[in-house]
Amino acid sequence: MSDMLHSLAIACQHAEEIKKSRFLAQAAPVQTPEQALAFVRQVSDPAATHNCWAYRIGQDYRFNDDGEPGGTAGRPILQAIEGQGIDRAVVVVTRWYGGIKLGAGGLVRAYGGTAAECLRRAERVPIVAMARLGLRCDFAELALLKARLRELDAEIAREDFGAEGVELEIQLPAHRVDEAQARVTDISRGRHMARRLD
Repeated sequence: MSDMLHSLAIACQHAEEIKKSRFLAQAAPVQTPEQALAFVRQVSDPAATHNCWAYRIGQDYRFNDDGEPGGTAGRPILQAIEGQGIDRAVVVVTRWYGGIKLGAGGLVRAYGGTAAECLRRAERVPIVAMARLGLRCDFAELALLKARLRELDAEIAREDFGAEGVELEIQLPAHRVDEAQARVTDISRGRHMARRLD
């Protein structure tokens, strides 16, 4: 599956000098826009000429040219994130102006290229699509069921004990749903079914 998205394992950075201007790309994994903007504030250098940035978190994205001509900085950084198949990440490219103008095309290449090279070198982790299942089971089956679901990388999100048995909500990789449903049916000998909650 080549179209699988990746996030960054850890924050990373990459610096380049282009016509006497210094460019520093800093990237980090983020889960929320708030985390992305906090990273932007944390790594931006107030003494630098520009701190341009972009983030993508699923369908949610934003970018900022921070005073560079429109479309020459933030958008190329976003395109670098997308071009590298990265999601849930923020990239800040800081520029210290060196006295030589780069022109619009040069800026696009400098910001986009520095961001892309930073992400190319980054350590990545695959993003696994998750699913939620709801199910009931009898007290006697709980331990066995939990053990069998753990083998499928399932995590118990919620468990409620009632008079009739246990209500479980589990989270697991989406590609394991069919297997999990089969195991629930099997262990409960067809008395209980796991249903999708998402």
